[in-house]
Amino acid sequence: MTGSDPRPLAGARWLTAPESRQVLDALQAGGRPARFVGGCVRDTLLDPDLDPSDLDLATAEPPERSTALLRAAGIHVVPTGIEHGTVTAHIGRHGFEITTLRRDVATFGRHAEVAFSDDFVEDAARRDFTINAMSCDSDGQLFDPFGGHADLRDGRVRFVGEAVRRIREDYLRILRWFRFLARFGRGAPDAEALAACAGEAAGIAILSGERLQKELLALLRLKGAPEAVALMKLTGVLGQVLPQPADPAALARLAGVGAGGDAILGLAAMLRAAGCVNAGPVAGRLRLSRADETRLQRLVSAALPELDVDLALHRRAIDVVGNPTYADLLKLRAAEDGVPADQLRELLEQLADWTPPAFPLSGNDLVAAGIAPGPELGRTLAALRAWWRERDFRPDRAALLARLAARG
Repeated sequence: MTGSDPRPLAGARWLTAPESRQVLDALQAGGRPARFVGGCVRDTLLDPDLDPSDLDLATAEPPERSTALLRAAGIHVVPTGIEHGTVTAHIGRHGFEITTLRRDVATFGRHAEVAFSDDFVEDAARRDFTINAMSCDSDGQLFDPFGGHADLRDGRVRFVGEAVRRIREDYLRILRWFRFLARFGRGAPDAEALAACAGEAAGIAILSGERLQKELLALLRLKGAPEAVALMKLTGVLGQVLPQPADPAALARLAGVGAGGDAILGLAAMLRAAGCVNAGPVAGRLRLSRADETRLQRLVSAALPELDVDLALHRRAIDVVGNPTYADLLKLRAAEDGVPADQLRELLEQLADWTPPAFPLSGNDLVAAGIAPGPELGRTLAALRAWWRERDFRPDRAALLARLAARG
């Protein structure tokens, strides 16, 4: 079902852009059709004002012929994936990923043996979900062989064809289904898709950490993540992705205090809620970057501050751990305690612009006072800084030197 308007995308800004017309005209100069496919079609049906800079097209022309046609029109082309039938054209602010229509000859899990085709429906049948299998021509006419427009309108994420077969072609599609559910889903999830994800969850074990990381972190940034991840837990999918227990209810609590949408913070909250104090196995499984691993481990293992204390105590804590980390810890505490979102927001605003003043002493000052470089110097400097911090950063250099002298 495509609705009463057969050309619902006729006014799309990206479709009417001069760059898009140039690329379409070039690709179709050889007499074969080209269509826009994928996210630009799907997302513009929900938001007519959408104007993405990166666009996908499908064409019946083989990649070598596509390249020749585009270059003949003066368009810069890069063979980004020519072995798979894909080239990328750059013109103005737009990037156009152009792929030759394909059909599966044989599938081998993540990989497939394909042959080029001239059939748009055959190519669409290879897509994962019905909402990703739609396309439109240069006039904005929608082609929807599998009912994706109705699914999009109804908030239903459904596999193209048999769900189990689609998943066995690439087990990452399980996580993609939950991610798309978090983004587009409304109401009860598609029963066949949910059952297939549960039944095939063990296949996730063969996926690389990098692929799991990309999908899971993208999912955790979405507004619908709490419900989707709860379903992942229920179906056993979450246990296949993470090597340690995690409690999805923590995501809903974070969202409740206005702190949703931060993937690493959400992951930390789920691990903490399940009693985890060492995030190393999760970081390793997901192949997190060093920065994300460090942040996750800090948020999982650190003691959480109390919210309802004097601002001076918050400032002292910021001096110890830094403002970004302390803000994260306050969000975790607020979520655990269920404080009102406006209370947390007010506190974060009060602390947002505060940075500790520069500590008035350095190691050279202690050396000049007769303390030799080494462990004792470090301990003394730390003790002086703690004394300064306890007095809300008020003692000046003279007071600190006097304190140093008084220590004997």
